[in-house]
Amino acid sequence: MLHETRTTPLQNAGRELLGTMMVGAGTGHLTFARAPFQAQVPDWVPMDKDTVVLLSGVVEIGLGLSLLFTRRRKGLMGLGLAAFYLLVFPGNLHQYAKRISAFGLDTDTKRFVRLFFQPVLMGWALWSTGAWARGREP
Repeated sequence: MLHETRTTPLQNAGRELLGTMMVGAGTGHLTFARAPFQAQVPDWVPMDKDTVVLLSGVVEIGLGLSLLFTRRRKGLMGLGLAAFYLLVFPGNLHQYAKRISAFGLDTDTKRFVRLFFQPVLMGWALWSTGAWARGREP
C-alpha cells in the first residue's frame, strides 16, 4: 500500500499549476476547443471523436481537481495523471503522422517538437506529487 510521500513547497506549487492547467484543458475539451481536440483523436479509436473529446475532458477536469484538492494519496494521483498522458499520446502521434494542423501546430516541425512535451508532462506529474521519489525508495 502506498503511504503518503511528503512534497516540498516547490512540488506543491508545481502540482497546483498542473492541476489548474488540467482543469483548463478539460474545460476546453467541453467547450471552445472541441474541434481542435477532435483532430487529435486517432481514426482507429472505435468511438465518435466528439464523444472521446468530451469523455477525456471530464477525466482531465477530475484529475486536475484531484491534484488541486487531494492531500492524501498525491502519489497515486501523479501515477494516474502520468498514465493518462501516456494513454493520450497516440493522439499526438496521430496529429504528427497525419499532418493535422490544430492548436497552432501547423508545421511538421511544431508537431514533432510537441511529441517531446508528453514525457515532460509525465515527469512533472510524477515529480510534483512525490510519486517519482516514492518509486525510487527501497
